[in-house]
Order: sequence, then C-alpha cells, then structure tokens
Amino acid sequence: MGRINMGRVIIGGLAAGLIINVVETIVNMFVIADAMEALVTSLNLQPMGGAAMGGFVALAFALGFLIVWTYAAIRPRYGAGPKTALRAGLAVWAAFYLLGVGANWLMGIAPGHLYLHNLLYTLPMMLAAALAGGMLYREA
Repeated sequence: MGRINMGRVIIGGLAAGLIINVVETIVNMFVIADAMEALVTSLNLQPMGGAAMGGFVALAFALGFLIVWTYAAIRPRYGAGPKTALRAGLAVWAAFYLLGVGANWLMGIAPGHLYLHNLLYTLPMMLAAALAGGMLYREA
C-alpha cells in the first residue's frame, strides 16, 4: 500500500472545492437567499460580511481537500475509479451535511424546509465534486 500523494490531493481538492464554491454561491445567492435572509433576521444576526464569505470559501475548499483525501485513503480497499470517488463524496457529505447541518435543524436553529433543501442540493454537489477530484488524483 502506497502513501497518499498529497500533491494530487491538493490538485483534486482545488477542483472539488471549486465545484462546491460555485454551486454554493449560486444556491445561496439565487435559490435560497430570501429564506436565509429571513433566518438571519429571525436569529437577530447581522448580515454576513466579507470575512464570513471568505471563511465559507475556505471551508468549501477544505471540504474539497477532505473528499479527495478520503478518496485516496479508501482507494486501496475499494479500487480506483468513480464508484470509490462516489463513496468518498457520500461519506464526507453524510458527516458534514447530513449530520453537521442536521444538528442545526435538531436544535431548532434552522427550519426543516431549509435543512431538506440543503440536503437535496448538497448531495449531488458533493458527488460531482468527488468525481472531479477523484479523476485528478493519482498515486504517483
């Protein structure tokens, strides 16, 4: 079993993170903008500024790196290819969105319809990011 090629994790992670950033930007600016604005107002929070936006961009790239690193880590067991990339994307999606974002719904911070909407767009987004990142990953 070889070592993980971190250079290729970075390359694949950048591609995966770019996909996540593009989809998140489109969805948050155009699809759920009104619902998110209502949520921010109901929680008595200030509108997000540039620092928060920059943080979200960085987190999206971190997710991209995590997906590709997970792909590289499970590749020796499942083999190289799209099925393994989809497994990696599904695992990271479940940990981050299904469980992580789900906690906000369970605590009553975010309404159920926003959580459901989030799950419906993030799953294909994460699977597409995993496929793109996995295609760019090589062992050597």
